Amino acid sequence: MKKITIIGGGLAGSEAAWQAAERGAQVTLYEMKPEKTSPAHKSEGLAELVCSNSLRSNDIHNAPGVLKEEMRLMGSLIIEAADKTAVPAGSALAVDRELFSEYVTAKMEGHERIHLIREEVSSIPDDENEIVIIASGPLTSEPLSKSIGMLVGEEYLYFYDAISPIIDVTSIDFDIAFKQSRYDKGEAAYINCPMDEECYNNFIREITEAKQVATKDFEKEKFFEGCMPIEVMAARGPQTLSFGPMKPVGLKDERRDETPYAVVQLRQEDKSGSMYNMVGFQTRLIYSEQKRIFRTIPGLENAEFLRLGSMHRNTYINSPLHLAPTLQLKKRPSLFFAGQISGVEGYIESASMGILAGINAVLTASGKDPIVPPATTAMGGLVRHITESEPKNFQPMNINFGLLPPLERVNGRKMKKADRKAAAAERAIRDMKEWISGLIAKQT
Repeated sequence: MKKITIIGGGLAGSEAAWQAAERGAQVTLYEMKPEKTSPAHKSEGLAELVCSNSLRSNDIHNAPGVLKEEMRLMGSLIIEAADKTAVPAGSALAVDRELFSEYVTAKMEGHERIHLIREEVSSIPDDENEIVIIASGPLTSEPLSKSIGMLVGEEYLYFYDAISPIIDVTSIDFDIAFKQSRYDKGEAAYINCPMDEECYNNFIREITEAKQVATKDFEKEKFFEGCMPIEVMAARGPQTLSFGPMKPVGLKDERRDETPYAVVQLRQEDKSGSMYNMVGFQTRLIYSEQKRIFRTIPGLENAEFLRLGSMHRNTYINSPLHLAPTLQLKKRPSLFFAGQISGVEGYIESASMGILAGINAVLTASGKDPIVPPATTAMGGLVRHITESEPKNFQPMNINFGLLPPLERVNGRKMKKADRKAAAAERAIRDMKEWISGLIAKQT
């Protein structure tokens, strides 16, 4: 069997390395840290979570929950690590990011068939017969970005993503803030800071008038809808945030027997519960403005910010033009793309593409046909999105039921929205199990 080279030790690269090594391949995994870091990187560990510490819903009837279950069925290292290092987050799966990274790093360093090299790869290997997975992630270095750009012929390979502030829990005023999950679903895992209408309107005005970090002349801003900076959302209209991350629906402070006009939610960041991040508050405001404005939020008047929001570049290719459903580059089948650079958005989406790339790299190295998951599964839906979308308007996307074939009727009767989602979820898990069983049968 040929050796497999993987560029990037993030979630997708680590997952790809694990999947390939577990199937008998000798894997060389390149990670540029600590030799070289980006402004968003803070640790030397693999699979570092630089944005939120949440992998989103664990509910099997939500699309992210379905994808996680599919990944568990496929032996995902990333989901195993998340389950082992989880922190309270209601119905979501959130992790202690340091323990999470340590877990994945230990698995990589301890595997006998994974050779971890800590150095930057600045260009794509020239040998077209070498099996390579590019999983360099949203923070791909400039030299490697240029090399990828030359290969795929893209002038721009990036857009902007933003990260939310983190607050010391002891600095939150719980005479004002209250703990509750929306509709009391799961445990009371979120801290909620309520706003009345006047407070909310003042907050929106401050956000839209605040000073922002200037972008450089050669940089082109392209924001992902699912991780939009809060000031960009606020500029779309005064009620945009109240119908988005600050919507009060399903939340009520029982002490006051009232539903707030708007609410800022904080989610636990670490196992000890000492740090909380501001949900949906990714931002490009300058640090002094963040401190000033966010301390006008009721309950956060004396907030101690352990991390402030900032921008980082997110690199991806126009996959519908360049990738086959197997994640192979059409013009060079020995080269695979996985993770956010392949055109998905989000932690679990990136890792799931790492699973597929790792398996298909092994199959290709063994002279066997690569595989594609069923379109009815969450993983298959993501593959369809990144390989069959209209190239002209292609944007990265999180997993959602809209990526799966619709289920409108059962036994001739039209289904309600909740029932359609439940049926789509059940179909996805069933089809994934059958697909995996078929693969195992072929190998035995």
